Amino acid sequence: MTIKQKQELIAEVVTLLQAKLEDDITQPTPVHKAIQKVEMLTIKECTQEIKGLSDHTIRQLIAQDKIPYLRTGQGKKGKILISKNILLTYFGGAA
Repeated sequence: MTIKQKQELIAEVVTLLQAKLEDDITQPTPVHKAIQKVEMLTIKECTQEIKGLSDHTIRQLIAQDKIPYLRTGQGKKGKILISKNILLTYFGGAA
């Protein structure tokens, strides 16, 4: 690719970005009326939420990538958090 071709490509990208910016200014993105609050549970709270569920089972589901999780911190002091909605959906309960 020559320098002239690169310059033309950059000019085209800049033009497209400017057009997009002008569109965003004239037509602002609508704000969602209801922002859904996400409740996160620790492994222990998961076992309390669903009777008969063990912490070992939750850890196995996480290890097998069957339920998504969020890890806060590192090592033994770190916590694993799971969305209550996802947990209940996985086990067939109403979220």
